[in-house]
Amino acid sequence: MFLPLFIYIYILLSCGGSHTQPPTLKHIGIDTSSHFKQLTSKEKEFYFNAINPLYKNMLVQKGFNGAILAAKNGDIVFEDYHGFANFKTKELINSNTPFHLASISKTFTAMTTLRMMEQGKLSLEDDVKKYLPTFPYTNVSIKDLLTHRSGLPNYIYFMEGGREIQYVRKLNRRGRSVLVRSAVINKGKGFVGLATNEDVLDWMVNKKPSIEASPNRVFKYCNTNYVLLALIVEKVTGMTFPQYMKDSVFTPLGMTNSFIFTPKDIPSYLPSYMGSKPAPIEKFDFVFGDKCVYSTVRDMLQWDKALYEGSFVSKPTLDLAFKGYSNEHRGEHNYGLGWRLLIEPTQTIVYHNGWWHGNNTVFTRLVKDSATLIILGNRFNKSIYSGRKLTSVFTGNIDTTKLIE
Repeated sequence: MFLPLFIYIYILLSCGGSHTQPPTLKHIGIDTSSHFKQLTSKEKEFYFNAINPLYKNMLVQKGFNGAILAAKNGDIVFEDYHGFANFKTKELINSNTPFHLASISKTFTAMTTLRMMEQGKLSLEDDVKKYLPTFPYTNVSIKDLLTHRSGLPNYIYFMEGGREIQYVRKLNRRGRSVLVRSAVINKGKGFVGLATNEDVLDWMVNKKPSIEASPNRVFKYCNTNYVLLALIVEKVTGMTFPQYMKDSVFTPLGMTNSFIFTPKDIPSYLPSYMGSKPAPIEKFDFVFGDKCVYSTVRDMLQWDKALYEGSFVSKPTLDLAFKGYSNEHRGEHNYGLGWRLLIEPTQTIVYHNGWWHGNNTVFTRLVKDSATLIILGNRFNKSIYSGRKLTSVFTGNIDTTKLIE
């Protein structure tokens, strides 16, 4: 459902105050057809004044603790830092404060894999076994990992121990082969210690947890896919994933406060929070590819610009990444190559959200409008996800569609 932006702002702000309708872009003489054109001071002022009251109402008044940045045509039109980086020391959040991006990290893993495809170092149709020979499952391709269509189980669950649902393949009434729940088995003791990507692969080799679907049969979001992609990057490059990402992504793009969290970063660890309780380091905090990228809103704008400019991968490759590959269920939601997609009549919103411990994050790109919204929080707050509706200032309409967290 869509509401005109000026009506939405009016509803939010009209409780007891002036009922004067806020101006629209057209009212103040702004050219709304511009694309990648440098913004005028009048345009920047308009976007700031439109976003600011929505930001205060939708986030600040609901306990937001984090950083936010909105950009149009690569220009920052709104930016704010609110709350504490460390609640114990009362250190304030600033432009250099890195946040755990959680699953937004997958966008880096995916685009790095696609860049290697462009360089001829791998093919999306390659079997995972080509790079990870001990991988215990058959007919799983790199593309299946990227699109979450591998059917693999999630390591966060199968390495915890406890119980596991086991499936067997049977023919249904139509004669189609389907997976059917057969039993609940005891998986025994879970992984002990600080896990690595190699530990995840070794656990799969030794325990072979049950698959949840056949490859390329159905979309099932699964962190294991991106853990394996990071291992493939390491095999192809001969470098550790954190070092390769630093040398080939973060440093070249000017992302000076971005890194992948490793044990050497423990002394400078800034916890996230569930309420006032800090999250300690736990056993999956050093498994990367699916998460573990730390960054700032300004660094994320550099990443965003590189995608718009086609300086990291080419436009044809971006078109592949922003195409939906899971069409077995009708609807506006889909998944590309490392990106969630909301397919609307006027444009496709390209986005990814994240959640790890107390961090929850939003990275929303309105490619048609060349606009971007980045929200990074270090104290869990579900309002952050609905905060992506601030992009209404760029489209002129507020949409009430629920994006997937």
